[in-house]
Amino acid sequence: MAIHVERKKIRFYPDSKRVIARYFLPGGEERAIIIIEKILALSDEETRFTLNQVLINFAQRHRNISRVFEKHCEQVKHVIERLDVDVANLSQERKLLIGSYFTMEYSIESAAFFNPSIVDDPDQTALGEGEKRVIVSFRATGEGHISSIVFRSGIIDKNNDMQFSDPGDLVDIPEAVKKHVYDKKAFLKKLHEMKIQKELVGMVMDQLGDQFIYGELQASIANCMSNTRLSTIKKKVINDINWLANSHYEITFSLDTALSERVIFPISYSESNGIEDARFVRFTDDDGDVTYYGTYTANNGFTILPKLIETKDFYHFRIMPINGEYAQNKGMALFPRRINGKYVMVSRLDGVNNYLMISDDIHVWHDAMIIQEPLYSWEFIQIGNCGSPIETEKGWILLTHGVGPMRRYCLGATLLDLEDPAIVLGRTKEPLLSPNEEEREGYVPNVVYSCGATVHNSELIIPYAMADYSSTFASVSLDELFGKLVYF
Repeated sequence: MAIHVERKKIRFYPDSKRVIARYFLPGGEERAIIIIEKILALSDEETRFTLNQVLINFAQRHRNISRVFEKHCEQVKHVIERLDVDVANLSQERKLLIGSYFTMEYSIESAAFFNPSIVDDPDQTALGEGEKRVIVSFRATGEGHISSIVFRSGIIDKNNDMQFSDPGDLVDIPEAVKKHVYDKKAFLKKLHEMKIQKELVGMVMDQLGDQFIYGELQASIANCMSNTRLSTIKKKVINDINWLANSHYEITFSLDTALSERVIFPISYSESNGIEDARFVRFTDDDGDVTYYGTYTANNGFTILPKLIETKDFYHFRIMPINGEYAQNKGMALFPRRINGKYVMVSRLDGVNNYLMISDDIHVWHDAMIIQEPLYSWEFIQIGNCGSPIETEKGWILLTHGVGPMRRYCLGATLLDLEDPAIVLGRTKEPLLSPNEEEREGYVPNVVYSCGATVHNSELIIPYAMADYSSTFASVSLDELFGKLVYF
């Protein structure tokens, strides 16, 4: 008999009204010159009137839209200077107007709102008996299938019913700061893993010390790029080095933003085609210190890069690549604490099977062992994790997905040993959750998928996506789940 799963009535759907103001360069720099020339030809009165109309139309849709215009004007400063114009001598109105022409609205949630993960909120105050406050992350997708990370805040009550706060009216893009200090040895090792030609890397790296900052690297790159005799291959190597460097950054949101107004939108080139399937976990270190980590896949349309995001408060985030020869493929999920003094991660580095990775350094992964292969007919094509393992008295619950006939994705569960998670104690023979008639219709038919669950009031609470389009929740009794596992 199948395990009883209670599907919740709550739904999260794409919302085209959620927009950000992002940089827009129509047709390249030569076309930008023509546009700027026309703006510069406007009289002061025409400039003031046109800007005023823009502000009337868009100021209520964005937080501090004038700041965005200033930033985007700065991004075309080099184009303006090609016209022998000193930007510093332009009026504030004209600079803002220039910036508005290189700005576009982007609807971050218009196409899909899916692949959720759930963690306990850092703030657990002012709650009733049996309640807990949670943060749910989602993969939001808009025009061009560009994905970002968005959040919602909610409360699970004593009956495991859920209520979520309405999303804020505005969406905020954080300030990004590239102030990372790079370790030269680790940086070179990652370039080697990327199969960048070693003899060409020295053009840039030999000019740097054992540790260097972003600005120093950029100066070295600029020096190399100024060499007009560089071959196409050498220029590609330099671009790859820059690509890796831009994958390290920090972002900070304004303190006056609601959680639902914060969006982690692609910033570095490595993410230009999207930030995919973040798996967040509340990690408690041996000294009791708590950090929220999220593993995700950066996609630039040509290659993918596993990355790690960390935060204490969901206002300030640090982002950097995950290194090591086994930091490959999608779907890496961190255990919520160290085991025997080591960091532990579940991964699917070959695209088919579940692996356990162990490391002394959360950023570098060299050791991996296979722990789970497709076993049952509903998962013959491939299996993978659906978020970080959850600790219980009986063992680690690892929520999994399996792909079977007609590329149908179903969810299952595996129980791992608490002290040695390489040992599989049991797993579900039948799917825990399969797409029903409502859930199978969408952007990608016949798919249910999750990036992380939680346990509350003796039930497994599973947020999950329906057909890569929208999201919902289900709950399962832990006692019933343990009773239905096939033990080995």
